[in-house]
Amino acid sequence: MEERLQKILSRYGIASRRKAEEMISAGRVTVNGRVALLGSSADADLDDIRVDGVPLGREPEAVYLMLNKPRGYVTTVSDEQGRKNVSELVQDCGGRVYPVGRLDLYSEGLLLMTNDGEFANRIMHPKKEIEKKYLVWVSGYREGCEETLRQPIEIDGRMTQPAKLRLLSRKDETALFEFVIHEGRNRQLRRLCEAAGLRVT
Repeated sequence: MEERLQKILSRYGIASRRKAEEMISAGRVTVNGRVALLGSSADADLDDIRVDGVPLGREPEAVYLMLNKPRGYVTTVSDEQGRKNVSELVQDCGGRVYPVGRLDLYSEGLLLMTNDGEFANRIMHPKKEIEKKYLVWVSGYREGCEETLRQPIEIDGRMTQPAKLRLLSRKDETALFEFVIHEGRNRQLRRLCEAAGLRVT
């Protein structure tokens, strides 16, 4: 069955869809001896698909991991700054897996990792609106800051969707909030707290 080339490369664990698109655009992918174009389709069972001249091989068995990500690790496969990354924690899992979504360097908690690009895309795509729950300790709490926390903020030129919010506990200026969001934009919750004058601890 024919399908988009980037989807095939993702399913075979070569790269994420976005990275696969970059590889295709760079002319690194061929189908039956011809350089593929972005948007090309192929049949992985019938066509000779190669990346940098190397055939795809067999489709890998799907791997799904639940990682309790510790603080101090970046959510990436490799880091140009040489920081510790989550791939180091699962390098002996038997295959190449990559993170589904992200938690920033100082955050900890559940992080899914897989080699199943279709699954990862379903979980991460904003159109699916899959909710993610975060517990966030803050300092600097004051009455009424919840109103600001429920407002959209601008990140990279686009407004976020409003977060669902619950105050779980409070002692003086320290508070624990539950946030539910479905986007997960870059440092979204930390930026939201900063806008409300709070410091994430």
